[in-house]
Amino acid sequence: MYKNKKVVVVLPAYNAALTLRQTYDEIPFDIVDEVVLCDDASRDNTADLARQMGIRHVIIHEKNKGYGGNQKSLYRKSLELGADIVIMLHPDYQYTPKLIPSMVNIIGEDLYPVVLGSRILGKGALKGGMPLYKYVANRFLTLTQNFLVGYKLSEYHTGYRAFSAEVLRNIQFEKNSDDFIFDNEMLSQIIYKGYDIAEVTCPTKYFEEASSINFSRSTKYGLGVLAVSLNHLLCKWGLGNARLYK
Repeated sequence: MYKNKKVVVVLPAYNAALTLRQTYDEIPFDIVDEVVLCDDASRDNTADLARQMGIRHVIIHEKNKGYGGNQKSLYRKSLELGADIVIMLHPDYQYTPKLIPSMVNIIGEDLYPVVLGSRILGKGALKGGMPLYKYVANRFLTLTQNFLVGYKLSEYHTGYRAFSAEVLRNIQFEKNSDDFIFDNEMLSQIIYKGYDIAEVTCPTKYFEEASSINFSRSTKYGLGVLAVSLNHLLCKWGLGNARLYK
């Protein structure tokens, strides 16, 4: 609990057995009440390991539903558990759980309802091993998105996020894609609804076991990001497809 607010950490897992324990062991359980893991039809023993480690809430997708589909199951479950603050943390140990107290504090003190762990603030991205082409693409997409959606973030593509339960209840995340574009659709919904977003500097770790998407899927993702942001702008003008925002 943080000031009588229930804190739930959600772990979108896919073949995370090699890094799950390392991630879990750094979660600050002095303020975190529950951990929920969703295994998206992994080919390894992620789900069994999670249970052995004592994670009480393990969701298993018999068929792979995608990164967005994984998050939908996690957010749905966290709200069922009565969460007030939800932290989405990748179990591949690319993001440090040691930032959880800072993110919880920002939401718990009613400063901001959404917090992103930014790899771009400071100089951590390239230093931490982010491939140069991903860094350049990140900067280009973020600059374009800031212009189109009328907001200012250092990056839209981090997988380290914290939300108040109010935000999750008031955006239509169930309507979003089941693929990687889910994250950007979600931020678009949050900004469209008028919620403010905070960012904290997050060190970056790229290594063999960390999850990543290949160049082809990165290209598809980038085009999808631009489409979401352009539609966001058109919706503000009353011209776009407002399905995600209703």
